[in-house]
Amino acid sequence: MNEDKSLITVESLLNRKEIKQRFTEIMGEKAPLFISSILSAVNTNPQLKQCEPMSVVASAAIAASLDLPINSNLGFAYLVPYYIKGILKAQFQVGYRGFIQLAIRTGQYKIINASVVYEDELVRNDRITGDMEFDYSKKKSDKAMGYVAYFKLLNGFEKYYYMTAEEIEKHAKRYSQAYQKRGDSLWHTQKDVMALKTVLKLALSKYGILSIEMEKAITYDQAVIKEDNTPEYPDNPQYQEEKIKLEDVIPEEPKEIKKPEPIQEPPDIEYEVDTEVEIPQENKPKTITQLQKDTVNSVLSKIQKYDTFYNSFKLHELCDSFFKQNYDDNLLKEQADKLISYLFKVLKEKSQKK
Repeated sequence: MNEDKSLITVESLLNRKEIKQRFTEIMGEKAPLFISSILSAVNTNPQLKQCEPMSVVASAAIAASLDLPINSNLGFAYLVPYYIKGILKAQFQVGYRGFIQLAIRTGQYKIINASVVYEDELVRNDRITGDMEFDYSKKKSDKAMGYVAYFKLLNGFEKYYYMTAEEIEKHAKRYSQAYQKRGDSLWHTQKDVMALKTVLKLALSKYGILSIEMEKAITYDQAVIKEDNTPEYPDNPQYQEEKIKLEDVIPEEPKEIKKPEPIQEPPDIEYEVDTEVEIPQENKPKTITQLQKDTVNSVLSKIQKYDTFYNSFKLHELCDSFFKQNYDDNLLKEQADKLISYLFKVLKEKSQKK
């Protein structure tokens, strides 16, 4: 007998054994506390409590997979109610502090921050070099003239990203229907926070080093998670069209999977399949760096942490991400092909064991 959907609540879903298990697989010992935070967020927000229960759980699962708390007081991630065709659903949103946290985890950022720029604080803005100069002692009033994000990588690369208050206004009108229709949207109640998130998100997506988690955060930010685990952007259908479709990045699995041709393991490289990738010193290719080994190990760990319940990390996406991150790191194409082929084999074996 099918369960009456009217009787399903967020709490009843979170009490299901299979859903508890999924959160445990992702968060380990932190799962019970995270599940409690979901219930707390729902119970303290009447509109969120009226949302379709599965949309709340699915959005919370994205936050869990990114290890971002959904406590609105912390500003890392939010569950925001939105109407879609008359049905109230929960939308996942990353706060600007969440983007900073994910950037810090990459280990590639020396400095990262975002700030309001008040009247007369901006001294120089070189549009050619991107350099900016501020003098905070010249602050004339509390009027926000613009917003700036800044980061500096460990390799010395640095970038400012500045938007005037007028540009932020245009951005909000273009990408947020709630801004135009609702006076209680985050753009009205927390304008500075949303503006800081905007400049930081654009700076990172255009110029920063993005981990798999950061790419996922950018993809799912301001999205309602549909039943097939793909994002839908209710606050701005135009943005839905402009973003790269998730299925273009992660194609659906074919209904009939043809048996792949056996992949020959490279004879000159030996790996430990069950735990980490080990390359014997006597056969270690000179162009494979420790960074590349760490990246492979990181990718292998993802297949253990995520599964098809979230449909977020498919084998080819992981491999493609590894290839893009390391191909330019003095890795010869022949060796890259061997490594990617073997990575496919290992990940497929791990997936089949699931």
